[in-house]
Amino acid sequence: MKLDARTIATAALPLLDDGGVDGLTMRKVATALGVQAPALYWHVKNKRELLDAMARVLFVSAVDGLEAPRRGTDWQDWLAELAGRLRKTLLRYRDGARVLAGTNVSDDSMWRVTELTLRTLEDAGFSARDVTRVFPLLLHFTIGYVIEEQARTGVDYPDGNPYQADRIGRSVDAERYPLTARMVGDLFAADPDAEFDHGVRVILAGVRATYDLGPGN
Repeated sequence: MKLDARTIATAALPLLDDGGVDGLTMRKVATALGVQAPALYWHVKNKRELLDAMARVLFVSAVDGLEAPRRGTDWQDWLAELAGRLRKTLLRYRDGARVLAGTNVSDDSMWRVTELTLRTLEDAGFSARDVTRVFPLLLHFTIGYVIEEQARTGVDYPDGNPYQADRIGRSVDAERYPLTARMVGDLFAADPDAEFDHGVRVILAGVRATYDLGPGN
């Protein structure tokens, strides 16, 4: 088997399910590949470079096959689909969003998607300055949402998930915080898919309202 950064990263991603990012070690990755750990350092010098390589694999997978909007496709629908693709990919692995957050995704796919997104926004009527604000806004929301979504699985808590609505509900003093006590079930038992879609749509609606796009946009 020929080792390279992509092969190593691909082998490392499933290992996240046992210990997450914090439990991932070069030794575990080497064992999964059937090699000695020093063999990995020819291709990834440390865990930081390993995470960068893993983020690259995640991102490439998320945007595989992505094309420019078809004629008549609303820019908001296209961006919502892009955000949904990324979230779906990050959710495949424990701490998937933590892997992508803050990493250096050095791959042509990143620049291709960036180009498609900037061009889509310019075609919708955004100024050159504004297009550079919208894409990061949606990207950061998506990554941050999934980080929180994955944390709320409670997988790191040996005594059960503390984010369960019934457990949180029991910890709220209803006399002091009556609204919280009444609504805590809705706050923590919401459908994450629906909440994500709602968040994306609110952001995009806010973007439309904030920037003057001209008639028809």
